[in-house]
Amino acid sequence: MRIDINCAPLGLPGDATRDFTMRNFKHLLPVEFFSACLNHRLCSQIVTCYARSQISMGAQQHHMDANTTKLAFVSSDAPDAREAAERLIARYGQTDPSEAEVIVALGGDGFLLQTLRETMSTKKRVYGMNRGTVGFLMNPYLEEDLLERIDAAEPETIRPLEMEATQADGTVLTGLAINEVALWRQSYQTAKIKITVDGKVRLEELSCDGVMVATPAGSTAYNLSAQGPILPLDAPLLALTPVSPFRPRRWRGALLPDKSIVRFDILEADKRPVNASADHTEVKSVATVSVRESLHHTATLLFDPDHSWNERILSEQFRY
Repeated sequence: MRIDINCAPLGLPGDATRDFTMRNFKHLLPVEFFSACLNHRLCSQIVTCYARSQISMGAQQHHMDANTTKLAFVSSDAPDAREAAERLIARYGQTDPSEAEVIVALGGDGFLLQTLRETMSTKKRVYGMNRGTVGFLMNPYLEEDLLERIDAAEPETIRPLEMEATQADGTVLTGLAINEVALWRQSYQTAKIKITVDGKVRLEELSCDGVMVATPAGSTAYNLSAQGPILPLDAPLLALTPVSPFRPRRWRGALLPDKSIVRFDILEADKRPVNASADHTEVKSVATVSVRESLHHTATLLFDPDHSWNERILSEQFRY
């Protein structure tokens, strides 16, 4: 906004009319002129115009704020991740995670899984940017146009696995897993495990180093390392995959409907102790473990349209 001010009636030297920018008129006007304005009707004109400009700017800012996605930036302890969070907060601001609509997770896949567990069933969306190593679950790290990228991102809603593990003393512990629920031998002794699916025994005795149930989201992690199948993200399946099976030697696992309930019973548990984990939640010396897809918990990930999870999973299958 600009105002034409007639200086002549005030008896000031210089041009009769000066053109000033309202936002910084105090800095541009001569001291004598500003002092004279205090006792002149022109002062009210300046103040009125300035107030109107501030109201207009405030309304515009309120409109912008109302239409801006509320972001909360969280990071792992890695120096690169922390520095990235500081730069992004300085550029886009920071909302308390409890009030944010989108959590921007900066780190690697492990930190993203931690963030998903912490925001499980809160309806908050998580947008990961890679500041770790592999970053299979992450979007590329770019500081420019972040709000636009998030608005254009494609959501993927996933359901975790629920683990219920009973220890030898009868203690029952539970956990949620986005990737897999895994069992593995605790000592040099091979584990012996009975496998039951939906109430029917499918393997009376599996001698192995371990066994797992993996989600489609986790099928490219530990499951893939154990030669398990890669599952498309929208496949209604779970992968049941052994780790170094000894007997039956040729058994490579099974694909199960995602509504299946899998039970593992540890045979000779005193002689052949077994641990279990739901992602990072570990239970030692288990007697039985039940696994099923959660009916109540969900998590939502956001992916750039040109970097979708389904595309990455498909690409992984042609690398081997």
